[in-house]
Amino acid sequence: MKHNRYIVIVGCGRLGSRLASQLSCNGHSVVVIDRAEKAFDKLSVDFSGFRVEGNATHLAVLKEAQLGQADVFITTTSDDNINLMVSQIARKIFDVPMVLARVFDPRREALYTRLEIETVNPIATAADLFLEAVAAAPVKAREAGAP
Repeated sequence: MKHNRYIVIVGCGRLGSRLASQLSCNGHSVVVIDRAEKAFDKLSVDFSGFRVEGNATHLAVLKEAQLGQADVFITTTSDDNINLMVSQIARKIFDVPMVLARVFDPRREALYTRLEIETVNPIATAADLFLEAVAAAPVKAREAGAP
């Protein structure tokens, strides 16, 4: 049996819109929050979730998104401070069981972990993928003494 989740996503940029569109297509109930109404244009035409225009650091906006009902909360903005703040609110005030945050500064990951917030660091993830690709790359045959 498929378990549909209620998911709230903050940020409807390239990452947030892609996640929201895919999760919606997978049958989950999705609410996307963004400050700019124009950001919602990035959602796929198949997106069947809800849009909330507003500042996610405001409790009224999170209440409008019915964050208290969420199974999963994901914050995808490009601002680590906003991601940390709204993740803490989701965890501590709204008691969301799974809180995921995009974090750019790897030095902040330990703080998020102490606050029981799972992180995705796109820079570390990209670096790891590049390193794996380099390790798997074929090596050209070279003549003796060549670099």
